[in-house]
Amino acid sequence: MKNIPIKIFLIIIALFSTTVANTVKAEEISGKAHDFTLKSRAGKNIRLAELAGQVVLVNFWASWCGPCRKEMPKLESLHQKYKDLGVSILGINIDNSTELADKVLKDIKVNFPVLYDPEGNTSERYQVRAMPSTYLVDKKGNFRFFHKGYLPGYELEYDKQIKQLIRE
Repeated sequence: MKNIPIKIFLIIIALFSTTVANTVKAEEISGKAHDFTLKSRAGKNIRLAELAGQVVLVNFWASWCGPCRKEMPKLESLHQKYKDLGVSILGINIDNSTELADKVLKDIKVNFPVLYDPEGNTSERYQVRAMPSTYLVDKKGNFRFFHKGYLPGYELEYDKQIKQLIRE
């Protein structure tokens, strides 16, 4: 740090802070959420359209994704907090083998529904390009927020957005 003039150092810090702050912000999106029906870990099919009237957080994840593993306990906390208030959390695993997901779920206990998309049809319709990818859908079935990736603190943003959507 001795060799970096203080002005340049402060500019670097400001740019870094802005970048970190911007990574937590969600993209606001709109339009009807793409309906899907996927088999759940419990063995039953779950269809997004059947959750109309609820706020739904749809989280795409993979067994090989470190940030996904860190995020899952945070999603479970949100599930416990909001499950009786008309909020559903759906974890959609994109691995081509359900066994890979099940292995992760032995170590990371979650009670929200985990769905399997081994052919990738749903993740393709949602244009998932980062792991994890999280969408918030309002009570009318419309896309509202999108988060790409995960860093600690994203769950605070999810919490704010869920509260906003519950009030609408």
